Amino acid sequence: MRIKWQVVTFDAADLDAESAFWAGVLDGEVDRDGDWHMVMVGGEPRIGVQLAPDHVAPGWPDGAPPQQIHLDLWVDDFPSAHESVMALGARVLKEVTPGGDFQVYADPAGHPFCLCWVVDG
Repeated sequence: MRIKWQVVTFDAADLDAESAFWAGVLDGEVDRDGDWHMVMVGGEPRIGVQLAPDHVAPGWPDGAPPQQIHLDLWVDDFPSAHESVMALGARVLKEVTPGGDFQVYADPAGHPFCLCWVVDG
């Protein structure tokens, strides 16, 4: 079996907000097809968003419904990446601890994701 692309797909009640957020994070474009949006980067699919009118954001870290999946995005410049995702509509779920190497966010639909970085030392 040869897998041509690997795409993570998020459910969202607001397709436009969710797909625009991820397109902004990945510096991509949104390809809209009815109840399905694909975030394309360099002409290749990276993240899908499908309409789920009854979507309920997971209660991070251990609420109801529970978190089922999240993305870890490794960045070189955390302060700049933080400003970018916040401007796109993210919210902080867990701030970085002193000496830590990640911070937890939620996208507009409430899906958790982390910005991660390498700590020198």
